Amino acid sequence: MERHGSPALSDVSVVWFRDDLRIADNPALTAALNRGSSVLALYVLDEESPAIRPLGGASRWWLHESLLSLEQSLAELNISLVLRKGAAGSVVPDVVRDLGASSLFWNRRYGAGEIAVDAELKQRLRGEGVHIESFQASLLFEPWTIRTGQGSPYSVFTPFWRACRSKADALRLPLPTPPRCNLLAPALGSEDITTWALQPTDPDWAEGLRQTWTPGEARAHERLHEFLEEDLEIYSVGRDVPAEHATSGLSPHLRWGELSAHQVWHEVQQIRAHLSPVASEGATKFLTEIGWREFAWHVLFHFPNLSESNWRAEFNEFPWRRVHPDELVAWQRGATGYPLVDAGMRELWNTGTMHNRVRMVAASFLTKNLLIDWRVGEQWFWDTLVDADQASNPFNWQWVAGSGVDAAPYFRVFNPELQAKKFDPQESYIRHHIPEWGSGRYPQPIVALDESRRAALAAYQSVKRQGS
Repeated sequence: MERHGSPALSDVSVVWFRDDLRIADNPALTAALNRGSSVLALYVLDEESPAIRPLGGASRWWLHESLLSLEQSLAELNISLVLRKGAAGSVVPDVVRDLGASSLFWNRRYGAGEIAVDAELKQRLRGEGVHIESFQASLLFEPWTIRTGQGSPYSVFTPFWRACRSKADALRLPLPTPPRCNLLAPALGSEDITTWALQPTDPDWAEGLRQTWTPGEARAHERLHEFLEEDLEIYSVGRDVPAEHATSGLSPHLRWGELSAHQVWHEVQQIRAHLSPVASEGATKFLTEIGWREFAWHVLFHFPNLSESNWRAEFNEFPWRRVHPDELVAWQRGATGYPLVDAGMRELWNTGTMHNRVRMVAASFLTKNLLIDWRVGEQWFWDTLVDADQASNPFNWQWVAGSGVDAAPYFRVFNPELQAKKFDPQESYIRHHIPEWGSGRYPQPIVALDESRRAALAAYQSVKRQGS
């Protein structure tokens, strides 16, 4: 069978990797290998397709390192990883045609732009005789499978997660690392990843990222086991104390699919029967955080413009202040004069992450004390977080701002001084990230907390009245 002058379809399968940079529990890869044909792996850096958001700087650094790790893992399976840059709608068919491949496999994505690309590709290539299959891999529950009794999507987390848990017994078991492929796919040119300029060079601001993280599937599993053995027992309490380092540290590994939610879920379930009551409480809380991630994707699927538009329409009239560049830069650089906020923002810049409790405080300070539009903060986090994904990042910003689903009450303004006294009473976290704290070199507060809180409450009251 000839296609547009291309070679006849051959027994080659292409696995298109996206946010699933692992070989274990990768349904698309396993299905391709089960066909018994030769397999070629493909990754496309798509910065051209409409509605697909270009990666931020910290994410680009992580991607570079993770792809190098994936390339090594695939080589052990006798599979080559081909790198291409361009619009996926053009690049993927070109690779399939160049190989004369008979099959194409991928794991599903849930952003509107990505869905549009995948749907168009599936229709076009199936029309050319290519066998295509897609799989559930990154979420425990696909967004359209969880509905209210009325058949609508959920907008409150607690009933959403209750509905998810009621279906948990049907979750599939994680797939093992697949066996080595006996057949080598035909050679196909791959781009040099260094030409993609994913890593910063002038200046090289990624030294703190390199010291903090080791991207890749192997490290993801190491970190999961470390967390379960060392930190799970104190998680329910320690997760709120930034100096404790009691959080899982798995979010970037999950974001890039170096570890799957199914793997995490089943690893926790396997050890639950042997846990103390305190550790069991930690396990429940930790899995609830996995559920929060699921909820973010559920909301994004049903509200695709989550990073651009207020979920609550009444917030379209919110009286955000005009951005004062000096205030914004002070927040970004960790120089607001409020040490818990500043410690978090410096941690973010140096390491590509920020403790979850401090993220809420820093986001509240920007949106409520400075009255700066949440989208400004979301964009900064998008550029500086190694775990920034298109669901959780805007979802959490809208939660803090009050414009999203199941949002924090409008009157909840995190006081950074009280939060520091409660969660960092010894100032261990603050002093670690702000060496000049307590000296005359530390900046004065850029805004008064009481006055700015009153202004925020007045602004939120006006929106509340409009909503009513």
